[in-house]
Amino acid sequence: MGGFFDNDRTLPMYKDKPYFTPRRTAPRRWGKPLGILGVFTLFLLWYFYYSPGLPAWKGAESSDKGVELWKWAQSLQNGPTKGPADWAARREKVRDAFIVSWEGYEKDAWGYDEYHPVSGGNRNMVKGGLGWIIVDSLDTMIIMNLTSQVRHARQWIKTSLQYNQDHDVSTFETTIRMLGGLLSANYLSAKYPALAPLTDDDVGAAGEDLYIEKATDLAERLLGAFESPSGIPYASVNLNKSEGLQSHNDGGASSTAEATSIQLEFKYLAKLTGEAEYWKVVENVMQVVDDQKPRDGLVPIYINPKEGAFQGENIRLGSRGDSYYEYLIKQYLQTSEQEPIYKKMWDESMQGIRKHLLAFSKHAQLLVLGERPSGLDGKLSPKMDHLVCFMPGTIALGATGGKPLAEARKSPDWTQQREEEILISKELMKTCWATYRTNPTGLAGEISHFILDEPPVMMANKYPDPSLSSTPKELQSLSLPLTTKDDGTEPWRKDIEIHQMDRHNLQRPETIESIFYMYRITGDEMYREWGWEMFKSFVQHTAVVEEKQSNVSPGNVGAISRIKGFTSLDDALTVPAKKRDNMESFWMAETLKYFYLLFSDRDFVSLEDHVFNTEAHPLPRFKPSGDLKTGLQRKPTL
Repeated sequence: MGGFFDNDRTLPMYKDKPYFTPRRTAPRRWGKPLGILGVFTLFLLWYFYYSPGLPAWKGAESSDKGVELWKWAQSLQNGPTKGPADWAARREKVRDAFIVSWEGYEKDAWGYDEYHPVSGGNRNMVKGGLGWIIVDSLDTMIIMNLTSQVRHARQWIKTSLQYNQDHDVSTFETTIRMLGGLLSANYLSAKYPALAPLTDDDVGAAGEDLYIEKATDLAERLLGAFESPSGIPYASVNLNKSEGLQSHNDGGASSTAEATSIQLEFKYLAKLTGEAEYWKVVENVMQVVDDQKPRDGLVPIYINPKEGAFQGENIRLGSRGDSYYEYLIKQYLQTSEQEPIYKKMWDESMQGIRKHLLAFSKHAQLLVLGERPSGLDGKLSPKMDHLVCFMPGTIALGATGGKPLAEARKSPDWTQQREEEILISKELMKTCWATYRTNPTGLAGEISHFILDEPPVMMANKYPDPSLSSTPKELQSLSLPLTTKDDGTEPWRKDIEIHQMDRHNLQRPETIESIFYMYRITGDEMYREWGWEMFKSFVQHTAVVEEKQSNVSPGNVGAISRIKGFTSLDDALTVPAKKRDNMESFWMAETLKYFYLLFSDRDFVSLEDHVFNTEAHPLPRFKPSGDLKTGLQRKPTL
């Protein structure tokens, strides 16, 4: 889609068309009868491409990805391979893992929102389903050039996906996964027409607007969530009635992160359709939050949709707080740096994080991003959710705008503050990687706690304020290396504790997400190697293996092992790992996508031209115009 937004191109107004009705062409007329053979052939084509459950055991066993992947996983026990890294081959291994995951879902759970690969079970979250896994995975399949899989998904979206369920769904999750997934698929199918090409996507084809029409239908229904007295969206929305519903917990409050992490999706939809309402409702949310004048740029994790006021004092960058900060810098980048107010808010938050939340561990001086559950004047809790590990990559993105570090440093506006942000991103990345290395599986638990000095040694105490120095210089790490010994007595291991209730691993993407950003921005191959070690651990310890009867030689029947899918874990601290029997949709939507992009060329879906929403759906940067412009006005400080 080269030049799609060049010169602020006028975009089609989809709502000028018949309401959510796809364009249709006249039925095709056949010149001659098909005959029995032709009908049979069409039936076979339909079965193999569109049948509700596709067989996962396809073709000859020698070409089965599940068998190949299992044999490769077994070979990993022989130790690392020698020689230079073949990143193209490693990328193909990630693609194979996706294919195996997808085919298991096709076989056992096609069209369902949940897939349980150990038992082969499935479940919908609401009656009729939401296309949770299919839509969330769609742009990953396009990026991986999986044409037949995209065709199957697109056919289901065309014939089965609807958003009129008389049931409440999460406003946030439905926006980032479903709306974001549809918008990204619409964009990528035009931007990269050679990837997973389908004639239905071609300009002028009857189904050209399928994704955007489904997205617009969904967005219209989601708008009901914003009809609160303050404009802060309710936590849930009934899609059938387009009616927002308060949370049943937390005193009816909405999560601050969830309310402020739907802006990228609605703003891009506004750009596509020309409908300013989408832009205004989500920008109003930012206005309400900023009007509360959060201290040092740090926001409590709850906000009440009736009063539009923060609820409680808990401040953290884990669950319910995380993506508020992510979307500050990404809104600034999404609109091609035309909304500097979001950059200012991001900078204020970074100063607050530096002052109140960053501390060093006791033995190895690992940089820890803690929590303040009782507010900024309360005690620092040395707890890091795995979710916090989105921050290293996001900080690096904020420092360079997505440009390579070497290039960004040549900019006249490069400052010591930006240099410190690069140091913070590297040190936090190291801490997140340590939470993987410390466990026998090589996979992190859901939550890690760290041992700090008493009182904690804060980053603000170790480093002078970067604004006091006008000469940028590269800053050096304070933390000890993550060396390993046979007896496991390394100082850095003493700093990490994983409680019994936090030992599970949900296939989360945040650490590989940041590794992807760190590699693309710094160019350091070390991050690619970290990602490769992580990917191997996922294959070795989360794979679901089955045995199939096979003709191993003429006249002889035997069993052969194959991987049929991947699952989350109940315990990542034991080998063999205890499996949980659930494949999260973000395994295919985010985790495997970031692995694949990490091992791809850095210009493929580049950071300079895109922003990834918090569900890893890439959207293009653009310049807003007309009614689509910043309306956010900051109240003066008293």
